[in-house]
Amino acid sequence: MPITVGIPFYNAEKYLADAIRSVFAQTYEDWELILIDDGSTDDSLEIAKAINDPRVSVYSDGENKKLAARLNEIVSLAKYELIARMDADDLMSPTRLEKQLKVLNQNSNLDLVTAGVYSMTNTLEIVGMRWHYTNNISFNELLQKRGCGVVHAAILGRKSWFKRNPYNTFLSIAQDYDLWLKASKKNDFKIYLMQEPLYYYREEDNVTIKKLLSAYKNERQMYKRYANENKFKLIIKSYAKSFIVRILNWLNLTEILFKRRSKEIVSEDYQKKIITEIQQIKKVILK
Repeated sequence: MPITVGIPFYNAEKYLADAIRSVFAQTYEDWELILIDDGSTDDSLEIAKAINDPRVSVYSDGENKKLAARLNEIVSLAKYELIARMDADDLMSPTRLEKQLKVLNQNSNLDLVTAGVYSMTNTLEIVGMRWHYTNNISFNELLQKRGCGVVHAAILGRKSWFKRNPYNTFLSIAQDYDLWLKASKKNDFKIYLMQEPLYYYREEDNVTIKKLLSAYKNERQMYKRYANENKFKLIIKSYAKSFIVRILNWLNLTEILFKRRSKEIVSEDYQKKIITEIQQIKKVILK
């Protein structure tokens, strides 16, 4: 079954080529790749257009519509029934598509599957890894943000599900969290959370005070919209997190937030696997 891989990008010239390489490095080769520009002002679009392969399509309208709008466009443009997400500054394990497709093929009742992640610095140094503690997640667990939760960029899902559940284009951040809550509340969130890390997530630039405070602000709006029980408690907890982030920023200790998101990697086997896969991706020669 063919898969559409969608990568929206904005000013990602430093990392986009490696993200594309990780698609070409997949053990599962029946895919198309959609690269959709969001009004980049660097050389990202030129990098995308330089790829000479019939499986790759590049779209650009010169506008900056933000992530949610571009993800909805990928759903409309996708040729195939299965759509894989990926961010332009990340990498995915060469076995990601093969392993996630196997889960969907074996469970026709599922609409989505995601995976665990390796947390990396911008230079691909290993920080840690994480995964959700179970293979499923309830509406209440989503609200309470228990465990690792759903890794958005590692999603593989059915196009029919994304059509039923479009992203909210009015949100500039946390569009994924809003989507999970909305779908789960109406009992349309049949997802399997693989515990094996299959995604290399550059998180260093995501743990900034601006992004965190914006995410918590949107989080509180979602609690007001979706929560029934414990709504007030959840909102107070969110304000407390914002307060802690401000204190850590004042103390110049925001790096703590980055490091505490993931479990330490203690296994040498995992470290060898990471090094081997990244080397494998880096060796891919793009036409």
